[in-house]
Amino acid sequence: MSKKRKVYSADFKAKLVLEVLEGELTLNEIASKYEILPVNLKNWKKQFLENMSLAFDKSAVVKEYKEEIAILEKNNDALAKKVGTLTIERDWLEGKLVSLDLSTKKEMIDNQADNKTISFNRQLELLNVSKTAYYYEPVVPFSKEEDISLLNMIDKIYTKHPYYGHRRVHKLLLRLGYNVGRKMVRKAMKFMGIKALYPKAKTTIANSEHKKYPYLLNEFKNDKNQMIIEKPNQVWSTDITYIKLAKGFAYLAAIIDWNTKKILSWKLSNSMDVSLTTTVLKEALSCYPKPEIVNTDQGSQYTAKEHVNLLVQNGISISMDAKGRSIDNIVIERFWRSLKYEDVYLKNYNNIKEARAGIGEYIELYNKERLHSALDYKTPDEVYFKGSNNYEFDATDMLLKVS
Repeated sequence: MSKKRKVYSADFKAKLVLEVLEGELTLNEIASKYEILPVNLKNWKKQFLENMSLAFDKSAVVKEYKEEIAILEKNNDALAKKVGTLTIERDWLEGKLVSLDLSTKKEMIDNQADNKTISFNRQLELLNVSKTAYYYEPVVPFSKEEDISLLNMIDKIYTKHPYYGHRRVHKLLLRLGYNVGRKMVRKAMKFMGIKALYPKAKTTIANSEHKKYPYLLNEFKNDKNQMIIEKPNQVWSTDITYIKLAKGFAYLAAIIDWNTKKILSWKLSNSMDVSLTTTVLKEALSCYPKPEIVNTDQGSQYTAKEHVNLLVQNGISISMDAKGRSIDNIVIERFWRSLKYEDVYLKNYNNIKEARAGIGEYIELYNKERLHSALDYKTPDEVYFKGSNNYEFDATDMLLKVS
């Protein structure tokens, strides 16, 4: 345990220094008398002699201290203002940092990897990021090669048998040599955004955050339950489908005119989000007269505020398939089947760039050259432009080329 340091008062020091100055006793004798170290007494004497002139010039001392106090007060005011400003800026910055996602915060830390001023741990603390969160690497679903192979085979099965649910798809996969469970098949089909094309009981309550719209196309059905859309731009239909690639997958969104089967716009993307659907819709509206009705499924991309607002702002009626009734949007489902069997499966695209170019060529051919049995063996362009402009589309050169 350390010994507590003894503190001497100013009066005591002055008394001893005066004895030293009287010269009757030696410095060591005085130090021994009062039980202090001689060196302390020597220092006190020196300090006394250096400052004894102050006793005769108090005004100079007061002035000096006043000036020093004024400078300190000025510095304190400036420091207080700076601290206040920094506090406000810090609170503002903390408010902004709260809204940043984890990936952005991690990027900020990575960019400061060579920063020696702020330690790594302090950066984590300032950004309110734990070490566990910083080092965590999320697992991308269905990113392995065997997973992609499974998705591609499910896509082939579904395209050929769109009425198969996950149970039948699972059984067929087992016969094809895939060692996979039924739950995995159901998860994969959900990930791909596909479901069996047959009416099912409505057992799911709609999400209150996303408004669902009624199916408006029943009014176009005849006595034989056939859908009769009499003119172009009366009803558009839109959907998203999975596109297999050699080493991955992509998502294709398209808009089709129900009457003429013409593809009005399309986009291929590596993600299935609302920007995919809104981009396709904006392109179609910029190139063609707006429709009376747009029919979609109840997917989150189509019930999202951005997509719905775009339709409402253009005065377009919104129609959505009933829950579990993908067949309500059958016109575009049939186009997906034609596209995959006549193009995607034959060409086996390696990447999105190849797929985008190839699918673009196919849609061009589909619209302008492919004869459609439901159109009395005319092309979608031929029927569309005749119906919308009262103009007979000249397809002689195209027909000769096809033949």
